[in-house]
Amino acid sequence: MAVPILKQSQYLIATIQSALTDEDLITLQRALVEQVGKFRSRGVIVDVTSLDVLDSFASRTLRDIAHIIRLRGAETVIVGVQPEVALAMVQLGITLEKVATALDLEEGLAYLDKKLRHAREES
Repeated sequence: MAVPILKQSQYLIATIQSALTDEDLITLQRALVEQVGKFRSRGVIVDVTSLDVLDSFASRTLRDIAHIIRLRGAETVIVGVQPEVALAMVQLGITLEKVATALDLEEGLAYLDKKLRHAREES
């Protein structure tokens, strides 16, 4: 199943609408990395609000997406992790270490705006 990726100003927003196969996750990873370069995006939001499960492969792939995109010069925020999903992830020892998370899309956009503003002030 294809994940829609929308371009919003200098950001990309990928909304995962249903459970994905491992192959779908890898396809999403490649598409996001490619589009960050193509559109010179400064940030990526991956919205997982619709997911009621994040298994270890999906969590690892999301973490990898964030790290790869950071190497490409952009930031990633995972938004919409449901309370039950967060609880299950913690109980299973699954983490999104060093990956920014936010409650929802609005907070994710605010986080990226703040990060970009801070980066501009430093340069």
